[in-house]
Amino acid sequence: MSSVYSYPGVYIQELPSPVHSITGVATSITAFVGYTARGIDNRPQAIYSFADYQRLYGGLASNSELSYSVQQFFQNGGSQAYVVRTPGHYNSATAVKYATVSFGGLVFSALSSGAWANGKLLIDVDVQGLNLSASTVPPGDPDAFNLTITNLVDGTKEYFPGLTLNANGQNFVSNVVNDLDNGSQLVSVNATAVPQPPTTALVPTGVLGTALTIATVNTDLGASKTIASGDCYLNLTLPSSILASALSVKVLAQNSPIPQTVTGLASQLQQAINNALAVSVSGASAACSAAPNGTGTGICVNVLLPNQPDAVVSFEDPASGLKTATALGLLSTIPPTVVNVAHYALGTSNASHSETASTPAVQPSGLPGTTELIGDPLSNSGLYALTQVPIFNMLCIPDAVRASAGNSTVLDSNNTSLDPATIYATAISLCDSARAILLIDPPPTITSVSAAVDWKSNTIGVVDPNGAAFWPRLRLADLLNNGQLRTFAPSGLVAGVYASTDSSRGVWKAPAGIGATLNGVQNMTYQLTDTENGVLNPLGLNCFRTFPIYGPVLWGARTLVGADALANQWKYVPVRRTALFLESSLYQGTQWVVFEPNDEPLWAAIRLNVSSFLQTYFLKGAFAGTTPDEAYFVKCDSETTTQTDIDNGVVNILVGFAPLEPAEFVVIQIEQLTGQAGS
Repeated sequence: MSSVYSYPGVYIQELPSPVHSITGVATSITAFVGYTARGIDNRPQAIYSFADYQRLYGGLASNSELSYSVQQFFQNGGSQAYVVRTPGHYNSATAVKYATVSFGGLVFSALSSGAWANGKLLIDVDVQGLNLSASTVPPGDPDAFNLTITNLVDGTKEYFPGLTLNANGQNFVSNVVNDLDNGSQLVSVNATAVPQPPTTALVPTGVLGTALTIATVNTDLGASKTIASGDCYLNLTLPSSILASALSVKVLAQNSPIPQTVTGLASQLQQAINNALAVSVSGASAACSAAPNGTGTGICVNVLLPNQPDAVVSFEDPASGLKTATALGLLSTIPPTVVNVAHYALGTSNASHSETASTPAVQPSGLPGTTELIGDPLSNSGLYALTQVPIFNMLCIPDAVRASAGNSTVLDSNNTSLDPATIYATAISLCDSARAILLIDPPPTITSVSAAVDWKSNTIGVVDPNGAAFWPRLRLADLLNNGQLRTFAPSGLVAGVYASTDSSRGVWKAPAGIGATLNGVQNMTYQLTDTENGVLNPLGLNCFRTFPIYGPVLWGARTLVGADALANQWKYVPVRRTALFLESSLYQGTQWVVFEPNDEPLWAAIRLNVSSFLQTYFLKGAFAGTTPDEAYFVKCDSETTTQTDIDNGVVNILVGFAPLEPAEFVVIQIEQLTGQAGS
């Protein structure tokens, strides 16, 4: 603002707007906690489709209740979720949970526990650009290398170029690979055993041939640019368990042209090796590429054999004929001596390679129990991993009731201890702090109305407005069992229905009724009648029903405090979720208030902004009442914020809204008119 007015006229000044728009937060982001086939343990990861889940967690698995819940969530309208993989239960404290491999002072460990990673995760080291000559100092960073990590299960590859063993380097291997945002999603690396500065470079995987020149190749193969006499072969020696005798590979036929680039030679070699492997070793493959080597270019060869990812593969000249292996520089004698092809494979050990050690992981003795599902708040594991999530609105834990929850402590089919009440107590506490709703699944042993009454009244163990319970369990086709019907926990499907309702109608609409259809549901473990539904609904237990024409639907929208006897203000799910939505939106949208002068101008700005936000949702039909005064109020003035509050740095905002309560009971009154006698 100008402080000097030097001439008569009009001066323009721009003033900051007192309006700080408040944006409504998401309402249907769902968190899933439980066991998956694979994936990073105890790290919440956002997914936006079931394809994302398949990529990160391996897709459907018969022993993963969570995998089916996520699938049902997206089938029924869900659009965003977080998944936390809890590792299985190990009876022994010394059990090896994570497959590892060590070489060159580096220790790579799988991020996903279990034996699935043994021999399925490969580490490839590429030293392209490094001079491997004993008499020449490598140019640039002598400790640099490229790293490729491959998941053989689904073919996923991760490539990290330009890493270094130098801890002072910007791309130090530990810093890059272990980065939570941009690092590996498959492994972690510990480089504490690497001496500083490193004494030797990493040994590359594959054969890096000696430096080649086309003139030398032409001479070694018998003529310039074409093969003068005989075909060119090399012998590929595989492990005896794969192939008893050496595999003769025809690289170039007599009179055929010799490729005049190293890249062309590599391509010709790759095609020849793969042709030979296709005939003799099903599932094997080779990759050949040109790689800088000192002042020249060599050929890097990697051969992958089925079920033996780190098997040694040797190259030799044939007993007679032209010496192709020598001509292509594959019989390397330069330091470090590399005369074989091998990968570094987690969980498998090959003494012929340069691995220091490799430790296989063991399978868990059972699915996750109470300890694994709850986790540890200090290490952010289990349920406590959700403290790292910026926002979630619903929480599903289908693993909490894999077996009977009729006792305080039960065992599932894998003898894993499960205590649903303890799990839910921790979960509801997290939901309270996150302003989220816990969706509680019924145990599979609850198969009658009387059992359901006892379960809701005496067994769940939590009475909280930020929770809702459902019954009975649902029957859907199991794609892993030829479409046979299987019983599932309903929480994931319910979360999808909630998300669909939020999208189409709003969070204030009860996610129940004939519009709350259950996609994919074929049957239920119990078919309720109206009378039986009338027993459970007053207890606050939300039921699934099947009606002609409409099919299976969700037929209840009450919270855990929704029993008629409790007369709680948060009786209904839409009312509670609307309040949570408003609280979260206002919490995020009023951060600008902090450190502003605490006086009437601030209070007026707060009233303006909050009222504008509420008016938007009043016009959308989120509140009861025909006028804004009937629908909501915002109070922030000297009555809500006293001088004592001001002295303590506190500003108080009072917000009220008239909720839309669902029409649970529609009463139709019919009066019969008596015919009147004509006059």
